[in-house]
Amino acid sequence: MTNFILYKYNSVFAPFIEGLINQKKADGFVYDYQSYILKTFDVFCLNHRHISPIITRDLAMKWAVQRETEGINFRNQRVSFLRQLSLYMNSLGINSYIPKNNASKKTSIPHLFNDEELDAFFEVVDTYLPEGKRWHIFSMEYQLLFRLYYCCGLRLAEGCNLKKQDVDLKNGILKIRQSKGRKDRQVYMADDLTALCRTYQEKMNSIHPNTVWFFPGRNPKQPIAKTSIDQKFKQLWEMTSFSRNCDKQPTVHALRHAFVVNRMNRWMSEEIPLETMMPYLSRSLGHSSPNGTLYYYHNVKTAFQIVAEKNRVSGNVIPEVMPYEE
Repeated sequence: MTNFILYKYNSVFAPFIEGLINQKKADGFVYDYQSYILKTFDVFCLNHRHISPIITRDLAMKWAVQRETEGINFRNQRVSFLRQLSLYMNSLGINSYIPKNNASKKTSIPHLFNDEELDAFFEVVDTYLPEGKRWHIFSMEYQLLFRLYYCCGLRLAEGCNLKKQDVDLKNGILKIRQSKGRKDRQVYMADDLTALCRTYQEKMNSIHPNTVWFFPGRNPKQPIAKTSIDQKFKQLWEMTSFSRNCDKQPTVHALRHAFVVNRMNRWMSEEIPLETMMPYLSRSLGHSSPNGTLYYYHNVKTAFQIVAEKNRVSGNVIPEVMPYEE
């Protein structure tokens, strides 16, 4: 079996964690984030000197304790990944305790960007250069990647994991493969965004001609890391004046949220029935049905007065020329 292991595991559960990861990836799952969380579980077991190769109820309960620095959603994620490990071990005949699969008690509503905040954020993105000339290439990646999140409503991993073969520069189509729910879909780009992608790809091909990734990481053989983009977003947002008085710390997902809210606001202001357009929006977002997209509808109703006055979707954030310094 092909070995897909990204991290080195050292606890008594190391062979089972590696076996689970290999199985999941062989089945088509990305499973990189889960691999990272299982690494923290591996360290947790080492720190607690757990030496028995069985997941006991006592161990699972210790792992399930919500930490002061995390929300209930993240805590439940950690437990669900341990549950997958227990199920895998039971399939091997090892009688391990299976934690309950508790759903999150609340859904976190991301910060809703207004137009001034978006303008300020993309102004920072377009003028940012990392320290060290060798890293200047990433300024070019940030400019395009964050626009894809906002203008196309992509999820964090969907943008990072794009391959060159999945970006149709002729027709302006992104092919999103094996995303949430292991589903493929196509996302259509505006003409100006497609033109920006062409300019970016031409420059990237001259720098990393052999990479398969549309957004290569420090190692061009790997895509840019989700954790790096998440951290860079926070850094760039904090460079705006709006970050000092923000009601809630935004994340990359807030750009996807802004895309949905602004799109639905445009339809409402143009008196286009939402029930007609929701199936198309739902498919573009990768939701299984319009019901999954209705989560955003209630936010639109409360934010409509704020957003509708200045509804400028994507046009003002596409630069005519992408500043780039080799």
